Amino acid sequence: MFNHTPWVRWLGSALVAGGLALLLPSAGAQVPAAPAGDSIGQEAARLTQRWIDQELARSPALQNGLLRMEVVVGSLDERLRLAPCARVEPYLPPGQRLWGKTRLGLRCVEGVTRWNVFLPVQVKAFGPAWVLKGGVPSGAPLVMDDAMEAEVDWAAENAAILSDPAQWVGSVATRALQPGQALRQSMVKPPQAFAAGAQVRVVAQGPGFQVTADGQALGGGVIGQLVRVRMDNGRIMSGLVLDKNTVQIEI
Repeated sequence: MFNHTPWVRWLGSALVAGGLALLLPSAGAQVPAAPAGDSIGQEAARLTQRWIDQELARSPALQNGLLRMEVVVGSLDERLRLAPCARVEPYLPPGQRLWGKTRLGLRCVEGVTRWNVFLPVQVKAFGPAWVLKGGVPSGAPLVMDDAMEAEVDWAAENAAILSDPAQWVGSVATRALQPGQALRQSMVKPPQAFAAGAQVRVVAQGPGFQVTADGQALGGGVIGQLVRVRMDNGRIMSGLVLDKNTVQIEI
């Protein structure tokens, strides 16, 4: 069994949200001058691979062994002919992140001719996840027996992995799910507690007091989310859905 902790859930969200931006170099990489552009490209690719591998090995967030990282650095376009460069600086282009399929910028900062090129990079992050045993129809609730534990590539998709059963058991599928899919945030949503038009109990709570009244839900209620309610006097208020018939309003 995997050891699921709040830290694991935080790491999954943080890695997906920020990618591996912590791996960006603080200084340029030294690339020996070479007479042929493709030789520079090959050396830059090897240097980039070594640098990323070293950074991964030193990263405190990954040293506990939760995620097993694999990085594949591609090659430059063979048609490029780059001038010799004494120092090449890797950088992450705007809008890119070191997570999944991405690209890393390489620019010459010490050379007769300055140039800027991009290397394709793929970062895989293998770790614990829950994989569906069979198909789940859209809107169907998920139960513990729907999935089994397995190691998957967290970086294969942008949506965060649901590594803790508490994050998905009892939730409903947002779309038809297929066998073998790893459960991610975009695949599930909280179940609906009540439908639009349902009569609900409204609890108005303030410092030192609590008042209860009846109201009518103007939309479907989902536990932990806000819903609008029309009170008996016609006033419309928004409150937090607590359970299948209770909405709490803070005053």
